[in-house]
Amino acid sequence: MSVPYSLQEIVLRLGGELVGDGSVLIERVASLSNAKPGQITFYVDSKYRTVLENTRASAVIVSHNNRNTTDLPRIIAENPYAYFAKLSALFNPPAIPEKGVALGVIVHSSTRIPDTCSIAANCVLGRNVVLGENVTLAAGCVIGDQVQIGDNTTLQANVVVYQACVIGKNCTLLSGCVIGADGFGYAEESGRWVKIPQVGRVVIGDNVDVGVNTTIDRGALDDTIIEEGVKLDNLIQIGHNCRIGAHTIIAGCVGIAGSACIGRHCRIGGAAMILGHLEIADHTVISPGSMITRSLSRADTYTALMPFQSHQEWLKTAANIRRLGDLSERVKWLEKKLAATEVAANTKQLEEKP
Repeated sequence: MSVPYSLQEIVLRLGGELVGDGSVLIERVASLSNAKPGQITFYVDSKYRTVLENTRASAVIVSHNNRNTTDLPRIIAENPYAYFAKLSALFNPPAIPEKGVALGVIVHSSTRIPDTCSIAANCVLGRNVVLGENVTLAAGCVIGDQVQIGDNTTLQANVVVYQACVIGKNCTLLSGCVIGADGFGYAEESGRWVKIPQVGRVVIGDNVDVGVNTTIDRGALDDTIIEEGVKLDNLIQIGHNCRIGAHTIIAGCVGIAGSACIGRHCRIGGAAMILGHLEIADHTVISPGSMITRSLSRADTYTALMPFQSHQEWLKTAANIRRLGDLSERVKWLEKKLAATEVAANTKQLEEKP
């Protein structure tokens, strides 16, 4: 059960402007439609106005523009959604793991573990691993030789970090993600594929989150770089030698091929694909499902997908697309013929003049 806070206490901790009874006690956060007495919610979109009018919440977080949309006690915030996130963190603090090294952990003799760290059962730490203060490794993590992990970083169960990779401070790597596996690099020789050794690293900055089963490949020669504040969802593939700019956020199932350079503060929707060796400008937004086949030098929102149809309709659309080249040539031919006809008509008019 969460510790209750009065609205006045919440505002003192997180800021914002209080309107209404500050003594109202709040026990937890909840959605607008499912909130009950003793809970607080947030409102940002006018299409939920009816839901707001019928909510059972004891209080609501709103923007300055919506300060008069309800008579409930309310907190006025610049960004209600972000305020709600901070308030949720206040009511749901992370569990504090027990410090120390559990039985069954395998640690190379060259690796030293600070007393403030928490290393759970079945973890393996290789040679010359460097851990900062308050690092948490959940059960089954495997940390390769010469890996560095910064202060206050948490690796959830079964995370694998390959040799020589660097993870910054205050990062969270969710279960099953793999950092620093070999990139997909092969050279063709006489009809066979020769593996190219992947000798770079993965270097992750501070305050980065990496989702479940996401993979970040090590560089072939140079490092793969994930800059500070990047947020990666589940099941993302980042190829070797990529650079992801600071504070970029990437949704699930995105694939980014090798040596792509993504700018800062970009937003990439789920299942988007970005080809290798491309450059994406800072503050670019890529819609879900888009295939990006060329560099984007100007910040904008880019979309490259076709609305879904029934299969039979899609077959007709695909057939029409295949005929676009022929249609384009026919239009060009007709334009030339029309232009020639107009020239002939004008010439005839000039000749017929007295």
